[in-house]
Amino acid sequence: MDGVPEPHTGWTFLTNHARVLAAIADDHTSRIRDIAAHCRLTERAVQKIIADLERDGYLSHTREGRSNTYRIDPNRVLRHPAEAGLTVASLLSLLVQDESDRTSPGAPRQPATR
Repeated sequence: MDGVPEPHTGWTFLTNHARVLAAIADDHTSRIRDIAAHCRLTERAVQKIIADLERDGYLSHTREGRSNTYRIDPNRVLRHPAEAGLTVASLLSLLVQDESDRTSPGAPRQPATR
């Protein structure tokens, strides 16, 4: 089926929700199609994740013409008890990187300082 990314086997360090949130933090005007490709998920999975994040107050969107602009609440506290007190901003500071870092192959990954 075209447009569906290859499935990943095995475990990963990040959840799909964290990946989608980081992709949106990189570009608040990303289309669902672009987020899905970036995160290697289906568009339907990204739609569900965005709905989850909006329902729980981590994310909101504004409709602008035919596209959405997303807003992340950086002060929202992470859900798991092991991360009690940590905010979305602290998570994203580890995950989001400047586009210039992303485009240089072989460059060491530096955490963003935002």
